[in-house]
Amino acid sequence: MPTAIIADDERLMRDQLRMRLEQVWPELQIVGEAKNGEEAVELVGEHKPDFTFLDIRMPGKTGIEAARDIGERSQIVFVTAYDQYAVEAFERGAVDYVLKPSEPERLKVTVERLKARLGKPGAVVNDSVTAMLSQLAEKIAAPKPKHLQWIQASIGQDLRMIPVEEILFFRSDEKYTCVQTASFEALIRKPVRDLADELDPALFWQIHRATLVNVNAIEGVTRDIRGRHLVLVKGRPEKLEVSRSFLHLFKQM
Repeated sequence: MPTAIIADDERLMRDQLRMRLEQVWPELQIVGEAKNGEEAVELVGEHKPDFTFLDIRMPGKTGIEAARDIGERSQIVFVTAYDQYAVEAFERGAVDYVLKPSEPERLKVTVERLKARLGKPGAVVNDSVTAMLSQLAEKIAAPKPKHLQWIQASIGQDLRMIPVEEILFFRSDEKYTCVQTASFEALIRKPVRDLADELDPALFWQIHRATLVNVNAIEGVTRDIRGRHLVLVKGRPEKLEVSRSFLHLFKQM
């Protein structure tokens, strides 16, 4: 069976790529995962995988530096979120790429290319390829966002990567947290208290110990006959209760 390792400093991105690869190439065996370039090089030496999926930007040793160290020992597939630069750069190179979050249709193209390379030595990431990748790295050198950009959630038996800006609100019960978008509802196990620390506070307001709401989704605030303050959500019938300790958020509205 063909084998691979995945290297990305974001666990959600590793999980999502693994899931997509299982869908489009079920025979591929993921034999290891790395959080940085150093771990990726060690795993290649340990497992000798046919393919190594490397995020370009990782702390410490980058994907580009790791690729140079891996050499011909494994076929390299670079992972990047910057499609406007990646297409031109990688179509001219001896290595392939995957856009993240990975989509099945584009991943199928990569998989077909990789199948054709099975059993062959990896392409050397030589000076010309490095120069190409360095130019790409310069274009995408802005700091990584410190807040969550995607939420990995379950919808029935499927796993979905949801951009946070599409989420209207989060609401927790004893076991799960509901992730509500304009078109569907999904479930995650992470509680609101943890999400509040990881999401951009300028985009998501915590209005209750069990509720976070997207500021851009707030239509207004009303009061019921019991005097409770309720947030009205654009395009949704729900009214989200505001705890007394969070009422100060709406003083400016």
